[in-house]
Amino acid sequence: MRYSRETETMELKGRSIIGFQLGRETGESLRAIDPATGQSIEPAFQSATTQEVDRACSLAARAFDTYGRISGRSRAAFLRRIAANIEGLGHHIVARAALETGLPAGRIQGETARTCNQLRMFAALVEDGSWVDARIDHAKPDRQPVPAPDVRSMLKPLGPVAVFGASNFPIAFSVAGGDTASALAAGNPVVANAHYAHPGTAELVGTAVSDAARKCELPEGVFSLLFGAGPGVGTSLVEHPAIKAVAFTGSRAGGRALMSLAATRPEPVPFFAEMSSINPVFILPGALKARWKSIAAGLHGSVTLGSGQFCTKPGVVVLPAGPNGEDSTSFRDELQRLMTDTPPSLMLTPGIRDAYFRGLSSLEARANVTTMCRQSSYRSPVGLVPDAALFHTDAATFLSDPHLSAEVFGPATLLVTHSGRAQLLEIARGLEGHLTATIHGSEADLAEYADLVDILQNKVGRLVFNGFPTGVEVCHAMVHGGPFPATSDGRSTSVGTGAILRFVRPVCYQAFPDAALPDELKDSNPLGLWRLVDGLLTRKSTAS
Repeated sequence: MRYSRETETMELKGRSIIGFQLGRETGESLRAIDPATGQSIEPAFQSATTQEVDRACSLAARAFDTYGRISGRSRAAFLRRIAANIEGLGHHIVARAALETGLPAGRIQGETARTCNQLRMFAALVEDGSWVDARIDHAKPDRQPVPAPDVRSMLKPLGPVAVFGASNFPIAFSVAGGDTASALAAGNPVVANAHYAHPGTAELVGTAVSDAARKCELPEGVFSLLFGAGPGVGTSLVEHPAIKAVAFTGSRAGGRALMSLAATRPEPVPFFAEMSSINPVFILPGALKARWKSIAAGLHGSVTLGSGQFCTKPGVVVLPAGPNGEDSTSFRDELQRLMTDTPPSLMLTPGIRDAYFRGLSSLEARANVTTMCRQSSYRSPVGLVPDAALFHTDAATFLSDPHLSAEVFGPATLLVTHSGRAQLLEIARGLEGHLTATIHGSEADLAEYADLVDILQNKVGRLVFNGFPTGVEVCHAMVHGGPFPATSDGRSTSVGTGAILRFVRPVCYQAFPDAALPDELKDSNPLGLWRLVDGLLTRKSTAS
């Protein structure tokens, strides 16, 4: 369903949200672009001034003094209120997000549901409270030769977190997405930097978060939303001394630039970026022989889903050229047919479209790379319409040319055929860090290529078997991360309840009287948490 300007009825202010106040007008402004027409969309959004960035960060620092100490139950109520407020936006958020991104209504509704479910998942986590990893080692006054002190520790929030919205997920990885949800759940105020491509969507969601903070009687500054027409606002945000961690989803170039800023501040801070990934797919001989047609269909759907604008899109597919050459040729022919028949679809922004075309041109210019499909007739100077593209090369070329491992963000993929096991494993060993790797194989394949699994588990955050990497399930066990350059910190995930661990640090209390300890560490265990007490996991009270 396509929404027009006439369907958008909720008034937008076009101002940053600084605590509980709106920012003021400045001379610098930005407007969203309708991907279907290339025309700007009203209203104009005013960039935050340097003073407003400072005020948002200073308010967040003051709010942390209170918000960082409130109970998990209170934070859970806040997260649930945010979810309810976002759901209350109804058709308004669907209309505005679809207008700004060109994404279909069903995709926006799915993102909205995912975001609200994620907020409630973190609410349940912090309401239970056991995630703080409370540890208690009681004193041993009779230990020889030196008595052991009473030592207790738990995870505590870091402080204000800067969150950068993503271009390709206007709701689920933006103002109230996983980074914001996990940071707030941990007890950290958030200063969000809205993505310029969908500022109206950002304002709607930001207002929902701010209203929830008011209704829950939280301190001003627990949440702010900043707009910026250029990199200045984001730079000022990362460099502000009140910010204690940063979360970013975007390009490798943008992530590296902000990562350097975070590392070279007078007080360096943790920087968690999801940057680029080609998500290699390995098709083993048994699977290719038995299921080449269904694998081709599934791969086509995964590569072209959302115009290929998913961070988990398969960008490289590795398959044998022989001895199953006939199966390989049938697979390639089928995938070529499917890609050629792919209808045109919109891309999110002019910048993404232009980068995609540059990526295609780079592949076409490489030696020993064959262009199997590129629908150049779909190129449009007005709408942001991409080509669906398919390329092929051999393993020796792929291994010798690092340019072929670069991410091309859009509906394109590169087939790489190898001559046997040695080349397959050489490709796997040479991979950078990625978010995912996929293996299609039979049980016999898995047994024969067990060393492939051993290699890939050191290269990615998520291994997929007989499936496709697009579609990230929001659940406790999910890992959406990977070794550099997929992320700036391969120990982290931005999806799943493990995402909360990015924004906390362990704090130890030694020889404190019980009454002065946090409730999580008191002997009576008033919160009923699972705790590690003298090396044993228990929920029991240890009060005498």
